[in-house]
Order: sequence, then structure tokens, then C-alpha cells
Amino acid sequence: MDISTNGGTSLDFSDVLSMINEQEHANLHGEQYDIVSKVAYLLGIHKRIFENESEPPKLEIYKKLELDKKARIIRNLCRLRTQLEHNFLKVCQGIQQEGRSILGMPEYMPLDAMQQLSDDGIEIYVHMKEPTPYLINLNQNIKSRINNCRDLFPEWINWNYLSNIFVMPDGLSEEGTKRAAAYYYENMNFYPYKQYLNWPAQDEGNILLNDRRFVTLLYRWNNDEFQHLSLVSDVSERTKANIYTFIENSEKCVFIVDCENSDPYSLCAAIRNLEPNRLQKIEKIILFDDIHAASAWELLGSYVKIPVEYIMIERLKDNKSLADVKVAARTCKEFYTNNVDSFVLVSSDSDYWGLMEELPEAKFLVMLEHEKTSYALKETLIKNDIFYCYIDSFYAGGADDIKNDAIQKELARSIKASLDLNLNELMREVLNRTRIQMTDAEVESFIKRKVKNQLEIEVLENGEVDLSYRVRK
Repeated sequence: MDISTNGGTSLDFSDVLSMINEQEHANLHGEQYDIVSKVAYLLGIHKRIFENESEPPKLEIYKKLELDKKARIIRNLCRLRTQLEHNFLKVCQGIQQEGRSILGMPEYMPLDAMQQLSDDGIEIYVHMKEPTPYLINLNQNIKSRINNCRDLFPEWINWNYLSNIFVMPDGLSEEGTKRAAAYYYENMNFYPYKQYLNWPAQDEGNILLNDRRFVTLLYRWNNDEFQHLSLVSDVSERTKANIYTFIENSEKCVFIVDCENSDPYSLCAAIRNLEPNRLQKIEKIILFDDIHAASAWELLGSYVKIPVEYIMIERLKDNKSLADVKVAARTCKEFYTNNVDSFVLVSSDSDYWGLMEELPEAKFLVMLEHEKTSYALKETLIKNDIFYCYIDSFYAGGADDIKNDAIQKELARSIKASLDLNLNELMREVLNRTRIQMTDAEVESFIKRKVKNQLEIEVLENGEVDLSYRVRK
């Protein structure tokens, strides 16, 4: 949404407040469907729902999970459970009055689900006098196997909350199955696509409408609150369209990033959630890093398809950053020397308004963070027709891999620094204390034969690391 003040018409406080609210609204929400599509698949919701483009579950996720044995098993178990609940009395009549087996009731129980389970090594016994033991067997298999699907979902979601919706309460007892069935029949119209799951059924509309809605409700059912909306939604298409328009209307465009006042994971997610072919006019991303900024900035270039220039700014005083001066100087150089006419400034620091004010012929788009941005800065940007958006409103799932890499890299550094162990020096101390003499060659041989294979590392439950040398005879 381009904010216009019609050639500099003055705005009073209420006008600005209204425009800020409109801008905030425009940034929300581009919905995501990854989680609800996976949940819908595992619950056994019919394929035709995935094939219908107007329904939330996405067909590409269905096709992907069909190739995953652990997901396919849960889906078929849930399909059979729901169909048995729908047709319990008819199945019971078929067994007791007509002498049929569940395998011989394709009109009630999907044979393809049973066949797929058999092909996947899961045999559900079918010879019984009534269907309750069969239902209990399904519940037992679902309960014991649902954790196999943990890695289908992101780490941030509470797995206890999510896995619990697949488990029938007290579903391993006859009384428990009866209570669950009674509750299901009474509230069936509230269940998504009338598929059985364990939840406090009520008129919530389609709980699988999108990831944001489902995860918010999931946490609420557990007396909790989900607050990280960028993990389940993206900025609106309207916001993205304005970013594309800004870039396309430029002759040369550069990202200027104040790393100390920005988040590397949010920026990475933002860039990766934009269409690559719409970013072709961006010549590079210039990172002005600081020792007090997140260590992941040096990884950004490996995760975006835009050239990255990385600048580490040294401090003359530990409590004084030179980033704002460096950013201002380099921006001016890019404008006056390299003919860059458009800048995407990534920073929530209001001090950069002075830079934008002194380059009136340059075009700016500002990427901010919600909690770091002052009302005064937003007000000033709107009054001066400068579009802004929030990098922490983009779908954050696009940064899972850089987060993992940043943790691994920093962990490797920290472990190395914490251990700081040199076996050659340690052996010299040991030999001195034991009054034993060895040549350098003997020390090297001893380390290879006796030490390397007898060092053991154990991570304790409280997180402490036990590095020990096991004496072996």
C-alpha cells in the first residue's frame, strides 16, 4: 500500500494514526497451509478435499506424505477409525447377524486403507464377534505410532498438544471408546470434514482453515496462548506487491542492513518469501555488522540468491557503535558514485531518518521490526510518503535452516573454547607429576594407542557434559 499525502498536505494526529493502523493492517496476513495440510492428511481427510483448490489442504503436501510410510500408516489408521465410528452399528450388524468380517464390508470400511496398512507391515485383526476390539486395536496402533510423525512438523510447535488430537481419550478401554463415540456423535457437525479427532468440539468454523487459526486454537484448547504469528502466517500479498513495485521502479537497488538493529533470521525469511524473479534489480545486500549483533549475519549470503557484501565494523570504544556513520557514508557513496537510486533500508533505528532526509532524490523502502520501532519513526515515514513493512511479519518458517546452522556453528565455537585442551601439553604435565620419561615419539604413540580411544563424552540430563578418560587394562 503506497501512502500518499497528496503533494505534502499536512496531516493531524488522527490522520496519521489512521494511516498507521491501515499500514499495520495491510501487513497482515498472508496465510500458510503447511501444518493444516499435514494434519488433514494424517487425520485421513478425503483426497478430494486436497484436490479442491478452494479448500485449505494442499494437494502437493498430500502427494509428498503419500510417499512417507510413517505418515501413510497414521492416515490409514485414522481413516479406518473414523469410518468405524460412522458405521459402527452397521458393522456390528454385519458381523453378528450376517456373519461378515470387516474385510467383507467395503461399503463401510475402506479396503484400500487396510491393504496399504498390510503392505506397510501393519496387520489389524478382523475376526471378532463385535467391532469394539477392532476400534481399540486401531487406537493402540495410533497411540504407539503417532510420535513417528514428530519430524513432519516444525520444532517450535508443542508436540504434546498436537499429537494429543490423534489419541482417543481412554481409547484402550470399552468404556472410553463409548464415551468418545457419544461425544463425537453429539458434536459431529463441528468436526472438520466430520473426521474424528480429540478436541473440545464446538462451533469454531473450519479449524483447519489455515495454520494461524489452527495453531492458535490448538494452544487455546490447552489453556495456552500462541504468540509467534510469523511462524504460521506471512505478510499480505498487498505488502509484497508494494515491495515488488518499489524494486521494479528503480534503476539500481541495494539493500542496506544495520545488523545491530535488525534480525538475520527475519530478514532471511523475508527475502526467501519474495519471488526471486521479482528481485533481479537488487544489485547486492550490504551488511554492516557489529560484534554485538547476532553471529548469524555472516551466514546470510549462503541462504539468499542475492550477492552479499559483508562489512564487520570495529568499535573504537566498546560502548559506542560506528554503524550509523558507516551506513550513512556508504549509502551516500552508492547514490553519488555508483548511481544507485533506490535503497531498501533494513533497520528499526530512527536515527536513519536524518540520512533519508539528506538524500531527498533517493528512494527508500524501510524494513522494520515491530518491537524495535518507535511510533515517531512510523509517523515520520508516513508523513513523508515512505513505505515501510515489518520483516518479522514474513513467514518465519523460511529461516529454519539458517537458524539451525547458526546454532551448530556457534555451538562448535563454544565447545572448542570451553574445552581448550591440548593432549601434548597435558601429557607433559602428567609425565612431570609421575616422574616418567618419554621421548616425543613415545608420547605421540601413547596418545594414539591409549588416549584417543579412551576419551568418552556423556551429556547428562541437566545438560552438563562429562568428559572422562576411561582407564582400560
